[in-house]
This record gives sequence, C-alpha cells and structure tokens, in this order.
Amino acid sequence: MSGEAWAGAAVAGVTAAYALCSRRLASSPVSSAMVFVGCGILLGPVALDIVDLKHGSEPIIALLEAALTLVLFTDAMTVRRRDLRTDGFLPARLLCVGLPLSIGAGWLLAWPLLPGLTLWELALVGAVLAPTDAALGKTAMSSPRVPALVRHGLNVESGLNDGMVLPFFVLFLAVIPGTSAAREGASGVFWRALVLSSVLGFLVGAVGGLLLRAARSRGWVSGEWAQLFVPAVATAAYALALVVNGSGFIGAWIGGFAFGSALRRIPSGESRLSDAEPLERPDSQENPAPLPDAPDPAAGFTEHLGELLASLSLLVFGAVLLGPTLEHLSWRVVGYAVLSLTVVRMVPVALALAGSGLRGPTVAYIGWFGPRGLASVVLALLLLEEEHVQGVELMARVVAVTVGLSVLLHGVTAVALADRYGAWHEKATTAGGRLREETPVPESARVAPRRNRRP
Repeated sequence: MSGEAWAGAAVAGVTAAYALCSRRLASSPVSSAMVFVGCGILLGPVALDIVDLKHGSEPIIALLEAALTLVLFTDAMTVRRRDLRTDGFLPARLLCVGLPLSIGAGWLLAWPLLPGLTLWELALVGAVLAPTDAALGKTAMSSPRVPALVRHGLNVESGLNDGMVLPFFVLFLAVIPGTSAAREGASGVFWRALVLSSVLGFLVGAVGGLLLRAARSRGWVSGEWAQLFVPAVATAAYALALVVNGSGFIGAWIGGFAFGSALRRIPSGESRLSDAEPLERPDSQENPAPLPDAPDPAAGFTEHLGELLASLSLLVFGAVLLGPTLEHLSWRVVGYAVLSLTVVRMVPVALALAGSGLRGPTVAYIGWFGPRGLASVVLALLLLEEEHVQGVELMARVVAVTVGLSVLLHGVTAVALADRYGAWHEKATTAGGRLREETPVPESARVAPRRNRRP
C-alpha cells in the first residue's frame, strides 16, 4: 500500500470519526479545530509520518487554496452593506480601525522579537496574522447568552478581514526583490492583483447571481444544481483572476459580495423561490419563500464543502507545519505568538472601540476572541513557495505556533468565557439602564455564524 493511500485512508478515518461525534463535541471545550490539528500532528513526521511533504507540496497547496477560496466567497456572499452602516458600527470599527492597527502592531512588535527578518518580512508577519477565523471560536460567536450585537460584530469581522488583509499581503510581498509579486512591479501588482482581479471577480459574481436569480424565477434550476452553481461561480472568479496574473483570492472575495448582492436585489413583485419549494405552490404556507435578507439556501452546500476543506486544511497544517515546528521552539517565537494573540489583537480592538459606549467586559471579550486560522495558514504556506523570501522558515514557525496556540486557547476558553460574559450581561441588564450592547442588529444577522452552524 503506497504512502499516498495510507495518508488518504488516515485523513478519511479522522474525518469520519469526528463526524460521528460532532454533535456530542459541539457543546464541549473540544473544538473541531483542536481535533483536526491534533490528529494532524499525530499523523505527521513527528509521530506516525503518514502525512508529509515528501511527495510534493502541490496537492496540499491546491487543497488549502480551494478551502480559502470557498470560505472567502461564502463569507463575503452573506455580508450586507447595512452590516457596516449605522446598525453595524461594531464591525465597521473593528475592520476600518482595528485591522490596520493590528497589522501595524504585529509589524512593530516583530521587530525586536524576530531579529534577522527584513523590514518587509516583518510587515508580512503582521499581515499574515491579522485576519481572524470564526470557525475557531464558534461558541463565542454563537452562544445565545452573548448579545446579538457582539455575535454579529465578531461574525462580520471574521467574514471580511481575511479578504481585506489580502491587498496588504500582496503589496508587502511585491516590495521584496525576487518574489513572484515583485516581478510584476508595484504598479503591475496594483493594477493586476487589486484592480483587475476585483473587476473580474465582481463581474463573475454579479453575472452569476443574476443568472441564478433569473433561472429560479422561471423554474429552470433544481435545488441540487442551484447549490452546485455556487462553487462553480467561486471557482470561475478565482481562476479568471489567475489568468490575468492577478490574485485569485481577491477575485473570489469580491465575487462573493457581488453574487450575494445580485441574489438579494429582487425587484418589486418578483418572488424568490426556495430550492425546496414546488413551483405550482409559490404562495403555500407549508413552503414559504425565504425572506429577501435570509441566508440563501443555495449557499448551504458550498459552506459545508468549505468547512470540510478547512478542517482538512487544519489537519494538514498540524502535520506539515505545526508538528515539525514544535521540535524547534524558541522563546522568541513563543513570545511573539503570545503577544500576537493578546497585545496585537486586544489593544487595537480597545482603541477601535474607544468612545463606542460598550462596557469594559464587552471590549475585553471581543478583543480576546480574535482566533487565527485558515487564512493565516494558507498565506504562510504560500510564503514557503517564495524562494527569495530569506526569512520564510522563521516566519512559517511564528505563524504555526500562533495558530496552534489560538486553536488550543480559544477552543478551551470559548464555552467558559461565553457563559461568564453572558452572566455578566444578564446581570447588567437586570440592574437597569440602557446598554449599548442592546443595540438592535439586522434580523438576518441573528442566525448562527457562517461556518459555525451546528447539526
């Protein structure tokens, strides 16, 4: 039996075993990320040596890129413009103020702790570790005891900041001589990766959304194929951006926005049919059509596929990146990882929320739950493919330890801190007085966070 077959069997076995226990583990401190990362370490070179990079990194990179593409597309697809307007002041502050400050803080603190890295390599470390991942803190973002405003804000932030950090990543990489981005030149990167990729992604997403809406209104598309249509559009947005030497991830992210907006922009008098609704009974109370602002049923398959690929990506991360890194730990790497999860995240959040009227426990809760996950892993492995980034091994170790610590610490504390914060909120509400935490959020935002819906 070949090594690839053993690896496939092992990965399938881990996935099947977790699936059988998923509901049982959903309310426990043991998150899916902890299970897959831990199993990855066990299956990797430091233990059983079943999953490794001996046979080339292309399949692994392809898996990670597919996972991030689907996650970017579906996350952006469910975000609405009003999420960032008046009733969405929290995500707007976290994204427009907190995210740039986090990148800057990560860049600044890396300078004394990671000697040997150049100025722009330090900047890349800050950018790679800036995006958060909702899947690693699902209890913190879905517990009914946590105010809807906080759940909504954390969910929207995690759905957008991975896409918003991509321009920083591309531009920082373009400044380093010899990299793939540098060969395009600063202007080439700007026009191809940022402008052209965004335009192509928008066109693909908008046209795809309009076509699906038209096909639904005429009863041409079945529920099953409507769900398969979504990953096809995401793939097209990603691939077309690559065709012009742009950024496939930016194309997929912008494409998700355009696709979701096109589906929701329903003219007066046009009803949107549910995938499961019979055409002959459009007004049936037994099969009511979803509200225009409700999560689109066609995205369900793509979200579940993205979640599966993300889990497998975390397993691969544990095997090929985190496991080997644990054998070469240093106080500098661990120290920076701890600061990245605390100071680099929590201080910018506190500054971003200054004057917002939110209480101290709320600011602390939001600041702590900024877990690092899939986006950081993918960007780190893409850096490993860059031969001209001299400090890439140190950068990869820093990312590996930071994400590994995040998986452990955020997973273990999610249930306990959600309950503790929920108890504080209930007590503060009972004591009287109006809390800013009680600010209403869009009804569609009250669903469980994307990629966190429980079975």
